[in-house]
Amino acid sequence: MSIIEKMTKIINEGDTSAGEQLIHDDYQFLMHASGKKLSKQNVLKWLGMKDVKKEKVRVLFENDEVGFEHSFVSFNDGNKEAVMTYYKFKDGKVVYQETGATKLPK
Repeated sequence: MSIIEKMTKIINEGDTSAGEQLIHDDYQFLMHASGKKLSKQNVLKWLGMKDVKKEKVRVLFENDEVGFEHSFVSFNDGNKEAVMTYYKFKDGKVVYQETGATKLPK
């Protein structure tokens, strides 16, 4: 299973323990919509809330250094987005992630 596939499974299951293992300690997550940067601890807390489900995930490219995916994401509040994600890997873990999202009708 690729790193992106593992990350998708962790997100969909809200598995903070697996997230702790796959997310690098130096991790940063840049959210383009808000400009916010999240740390590993921020993302693990968010994972535990089980707020999001990813569907129709397509891994567009992945190697040992970077990965790109496109997916459709739905949130517990009913919001939906089409999301493009860039991942950077270090030591077999996700060290950096940024997303660009387009809101979709509920």
